[in-house]
Amino acid sequence: MTGVVALAAGSLVAGGLPATASIAIGPMLHSKFISPRQPGSQAQCEAQFTVPCYGPDQFQTAYNEQPLFNSGITGAGQTIVIVDSFGSPTIKADLGVFDAQYNLPAPPSFKIIQPAGAVPPFDPTDANGDVGWAGETTLDVEWAHSMAPGASILLVETPVDETEGTAGMPQIVQAENYVINHHLGQVISQSFGATEQTFPSPLSIIGLRSAYLNAARNHVTVLAATGDAGATDDSNAAGTLLYTHRAIDWPSSDPLVTAVGGTQLSLLTTGQRTQADRVWNDSTNYALNDAFSGTPGPAALATGGGISTVFARPSYQNSVAGLVGDRRGVPDISMSGACSGLVNTYDSFGGEPAGWYVNCGTSEATPLFAGIVALADQLAGHSLGLINPALYALSAARAPGVVDVTAGNNSVSFIQNNQLFTVQGFQAGPGYDLASGVGTVNADLFVPELVQAASVG
Repeated sequence: MTGVVALAAGSLVAGGLPATASIAIGPMLHSKFISPRQPGSQAQCEAQFTVPCYGPDQFQTAYNEQPLFNSGITGAGQTIVIVDSFGSPTIKADLGVFDAQYNLPAPPSFKIIQPAGAVPPFDPTDANGDVGWAGETTLDVEWAHSMAPGASILLVETPVDETEGTAGMPQIVQAENYVINHHLGQVISQSFGATEQTFPSPLSIIGLRSAYLNAARNHVTVLAATGDAGATDDSNAAGTLLYTHRAIDWPSSDPLVTAVGGTQLSLLTTGQRTQADRVWNDSTNYALNDAFSGTPGPAALATGGGISTVFARPSYQNSVAGLVGDRRGVPDISMSGACSGLVNTYDSFGGEPAGWYVNCGTSEATPLFAGIVALADQLAGHSLGLINPALYALSAARAPGVVDVTAGNNSVSFIQNNQLFTVQGFQAGPGYDLASGVGTVNADLFVPELVQAASVG
């Protein structure tokens, strides 16, 4: 069902934005060290962080991937493209350790390219730049591979940190256009974003959309994380202040991008669920916040979701116009991202102890879904391109592979300048909602349904 949304950039713009001085773009990652030698066990994470942590085998079971793997659908012949500033100097070795621990095969191919210019030497003292992006890269690569172990990985590293102004984003656009023009992959995973209101104007966003227009024309699927601050997000480049009203991120708000939100999974060690998935919201999980950050909070720690101030409602959301009005709504779909259900990664890049870390955020959800898309691409025998029309069609048809998420919300409370603020978000409910999108997936059913729905129209 690709081609339903208009490709003319100006046709999707709605309204204006207040001018500000900077654009804050960055990875959506929360990470804590747990062990130098072994990944965190469920019991260990519960003791140290008050919440469980999970490995690839549990998620493969939770998302019902094994029947697909048994039939040879592992992502073989497909390439997942992961885009990150700077990357990680040890990612190939770190993935090898991760794979050995979890009995995963090495990807058929793992290449690293820098099409927008050489990345500067790694600086282990740059905690918010090089070290932060290396951790993001590790999460992206290891967990995309976990969900589609037969797919190749292409890591696209860019040379400029996304911190303020438009610095960094032009290089990402250049790099992604290179990937698309040279047909290097079928699905692009982006675990970064900037609050729409921090851009000087809607036109400044429109000027950065060329890669998404290019992807739509060339049938490449592009994913982006919705953010980790619930119904609000950062209002300054340093990420130290939040808007005290609703706000969402771009590029996840782009109609040519599939916006991936976060859910909370409750799993046994076998991967079986103990309860249905719910919207990720740890804003008032005081014990977790204290263990992770040293202060009980409350904190703006929940899945991003809401209504765009920039983009008009795309045609594929006409069926949910009652919820989104005349604007683009996000997310489109959700996967695990909750800090109350952490995932293990391994890294050794320096600036922090080498070993195992626990992670969370929509930075986790996005590569997870990239793996699911790779499975669908293999089954289809070609890339599916813009999948959003198919997602909404499947939701409307109540396809069994689309698992509705009906519990939770993304309202957040937080203390800022010695004041307590609450930003009311959106409640999950039957069908589409602005907290979980159309829901989450049962991969064994969803993958063939997505292939079928994407072939219509």
